[in-house]
Amino acid sequence: MARLYLLAVPIVVGLAAGVFLTSYQDREEQTLTASRLAEGGSPILGDAGAPITILEWGDYQCTFCFKFHQSTLEALEGHIEAGRARLVFKDFPLNGPDSVLAAEASHCAHDQGRYWEYHDELYENWGGERTGWITREALGGFASEVGLDTGQFDRCLDEKKYREKVLALYEFGREIGISGTPSFLIFNGEKIVKIVGNQPLQVFLKTLEEL
Repeated sequence: MARLYLLAVPIVVGLAAGVFLTSYQDREEQTLTASRLAEGGSPILGDAGAPITILEWGDYQCTFCFKFHQSTLEALEGHIEAGRARLVFKDFPLNGPDSVLAAEASHCAHDQGRYWEYHDELYENWGGERTGWITREALGGFASEVGLDTGQFDRCLDEKKYREKVLALYEFGREIGISGTPSFLIFNGEKIVKIVGNQPLQVFLKTLEEL
């Protein structure tokens, strides 16, 4: 299996301060396999055998995650539908307990085969950062909207079935250098490119072309 080697050398692309693109490759320490990076997050969106993986680290309250979902992601869907890339989402709940709860809810939806429908429903009903829009009542309403068995969904949340999973994803992200949302690791079997922030579409397209 090909291994991906991390070399944390930031290449600033001349955009907003603190928003940058980094290329990781060729280092003997801290190796990561592509499968380890992708495992444990969302179900794969797209062809599981696609040569390029777009791994997004996000928070359901994050403003720039919402903007990415509403604009850039739609423009990248052609690459996913054509089998050139696949998308995986991993939770990085920076905005407190409500973000953790929303992430748990998405995994409860996955139990019923509706992860991406619920994921999209959360962003379509986005209400800002730390404004209180993520409530149990609201999450239950979203579950109903995407056709979930709400009784099963509620039990999943009551049991905190996915609390440890969500927190473990957050800790794994921190371990590999994720510190803000959205952050992206875009990789094939040889190279990882890190993009921080909701960069212009051209940054993502150029990365996909060069991998």
